[in-house]
Amino acid sequence: MKIKDLCADERPREKMVSKGPASLSTAELLAVLLRSGTDGENVLDLSRSLLSAAEGRLSLLSSFSLETFCSFKGIGMAKALTLQAALELGRRTLQELSSPQKRCVADAADIYALMIPRLRGLDHEECWGVFLNASGYLLGKERLTSGTLDRTVIDPRQVARRALEKKARSVILVHNHPSGNPRPGESDIRQTDIVRRALSTFDILLLDHVIVAADSYYSFSEEKITQAGKKLPEIE
Repeated sequence: MKIKDLCADERPREKMVSKGPASLSTAELLAVLLRSGTDGENVLDLSRSLLSAAEGRLSLLSSFSLETFCSFKGIGMAKALTLQAALELGRRTLQELSSPQKRCVADAADIYALMIPRLRGLDHEECWGVFLNASGYLLGKERLTSGTLDRTVIDPRQVARRALEKKARSVILVHNHPSGNPRPGESDIRQTDIVRRALSTFDILLLDHVIVAADSYYSFSEEKITQAGKKLPEIE
């Protein structure tokens, strides 16, 4: 069925005008962005196909590359760019909301809440530095490195330099594991120790290294995997 054959209340754009964006389903919101479908598939069907490929999750959809979007019949470069732009705006909105100017970081759960909007759904590893003053208040956060699917290399000199520039008294490293398993590997453990020793030269404390993986995280300082604030059974 073509979109024009639907009643006005069922057409995504008309529904958005009359009832507001919150009234639309995720597929309908995607349809507004896509604007049109193909001869054999209307724009709502195309949107549902996209969501199905992403297992119904916007977090997974946001990791799709331009090539993946363009592999769907009816989606060319212009539509793929529109989708990526909208998803990135959503990510940045969450990042802003999670980063008030005056914020005290007390534990790994705070770090997870601060960084998950930036790291969720990435298909590569990124390492970020979170810089704190003597009272534990956030001075800023900064991406230090961007790596591959299963590896990123942390430069201890860069971490120390940025901490000194920000006059930080302590630093927390944060990086993601796209695999979904937050447990640290040997490289993670080794690099953490190198950074800790480099910072200590300048009397700066490495408070923690938090590894984020979708809905769970590992804290070096707490030495456990946590999901939604609850400790998980140890992984054998």
